Amino acid sequence: MVKYVLKRLGYSIVTLFVLVALTFFLQQCLPGDPFIGDKALPEATMAALRAKYGLDKSLPEQFLIYIGNCLHGDLGLSLQTNRSVTDTILDSFKVSFDLGIRAIIFAFILGVVLGTVAAIKRGKAADTICMFIALIGVSVPSFIMASLLQYYLGLQLGNVMRDAGMPALFATSNWGEWNTKVLPVLALGFGSLAQISRLTRTSMLDVLGQDYIKTARAKGLSQPAIIWRHALRNAITPVVTVLGPITAGVLTGAFVVENIFAIPGLGKYFVTSIQVLDYTMISGTTIFYGAFLILANLVVDLVYGVIDPRVKLEEG
Repeated sequence: MVKYVLKRLGYSIVTLFVLVALTFFLQQCLPGDPFIGDKALPEATMAALRAKYGLDKSLPEQFLIYIGNCLHGDLGLSLQTNRSVTDTILDSFKVSFDLGIRAIIFAFILGVVLGTVAAIKRGKAADTICMFIALIGVSVPSFIMASLLQYYLGLQLGNVMRDAGMPALFATSNWGEWNTKVLPVLALGFGSLAQISRLTRTSMLDVLGQDYIKTARAKGLSQPAIIWRHALRNAITPVVTVLGPITAGVLTGAFVVENIFAIPGLGKYFVTSIQVLDYTMISGTTIFYGAFLILANLVVDLVYGVIDPRVKLEEG
């Protein structure tokens, strides 16, 4: 176990270093200048700004300085706001993490339930309904789903409720009270729900055909006992393995959903930093998300070994 964790940590460090290097050098290829906005600045001012942020040095020298600062937890100052990138990330990621974890929990619980019901009721109406819901989730992108939920459940339903003398049930923007969190979570988690439900159905059908399930039935165990005690634990193992990529998908999709619902999360800084060529913010947000996802994948691998004792992490 210890050997496996250390090995994975080594791979993670190498992966993160490659990510930092690629991000640092590729962002220099973006056209434009971070200090040239609507009006050109005097040459002396430009030179002072470049010296302040270390952009007057050669790229290899800038990279070595940046790596040294990163090792001390310093991601630099934003070229646009002059605020610490680390502080900006920590403050805004609280909102993004809240949104993301709610979406993942919603997708995981409901996806496993739908997939299990579809497998048990294979070929029946319940199976068709569950898989139709999954088909919608796979086919409709998160930004389309967000717009539809915002229009029909936010605006249209809100108008109906206000006409009836009641407050609107769901808010269409911001992030605060419970009614502002429902639609963004649904929009962000629906695609992952579809993926989890389809995978759960396939895995559950495979497990239900195993000999030990037939033995459990022969012993007279009830259907709920067979499903929850024997089948689901083995069927859910493949679902756990995809939680890492699903987490990546949810965090990536959060950029768009946050913009649609005007949520003050990290996605706003990730998108705007590219538009205004804020090099330190681009690098900082990319490194942060990269490290977060690498850690998420490591945790998923460890949980996978706990759920399924047949997996030997030392041999992984």
